[in-house]
Amino acid sequence: MAINIEKYQEIINELKGKATLIAVSKTKPVEDIKALYELGQRDFGENYVQELVDKQPLLPNDIRWHFIGHLQSNKVKYIAPFVHLIHGVDSLKLLQEINKQAAKNNRVIDCLLQVHIAKEETKFGFDKQELSELHGLAELENVRVIGLMGMASFSEDINLVRSEFGYLKKIYNSFSIQHSTFNILSMGMSGDYKIAIEEGSNMVRIGSLIFGERNYNK
Repeated sequence: MAINIEKYQEIINELKGKATLIAVSKTKPVEDIKALYELGQRDFGENYVQELVDKQPLLPNDIRWHFIGHLQSNKVKYIAPFVHLIHGVDSLKLLQEINKQAAKNNRVIDCLLQVHIAKEETKFGFDKQELSELHGLAELENVRVIGLMGMASFSEDINLVRSEFGYLKKIYNSFSIQHSTFNILSMGMSGDYKIAIEEGSNMVRIGSLIFGERNYNK
């Protein structure tokens, strides 16, 4: 078995009462996901639409699938029938497409707005100004925005990472006053989740610590 059971249990105990664990299973086989499912894990995160669509029918129906990658509008229709939460919504256009596909499936799909907090230009997301100018959410009847997500810089500078997470927490606090549906702040991954928890995250996305390094040469 490729999963690190000891590390998984350690993380679960660490997060208890603080944050939900999303086990990031991208590039990992169905067998590994089943093994973690048997230990009680129900929230799994995938980055690639095709991989998620392939895996979903092979696994138990009570798994809560989180789409955590950069989602293209033309691929929303493939995951709309079953996705539990879409983490990286970075444009109004994408929200509108999710709303459209959710309506076709007679569903309301929960979403998180992605905020750009990292110094790297490669990260997607709204900035604070764009968030404040985002209108028309109430008109999207088949989408429910329930919080924010963000990724800190890939850096060994702990102070930088902490300041970026702290900045996102402040934005979350100000927006949660305006939006009663807000209850999730998704930030923190394998390398920085402990700092994220300290800065107020209540949902973390952890893959390699549990599943081992990813295999991109399948």
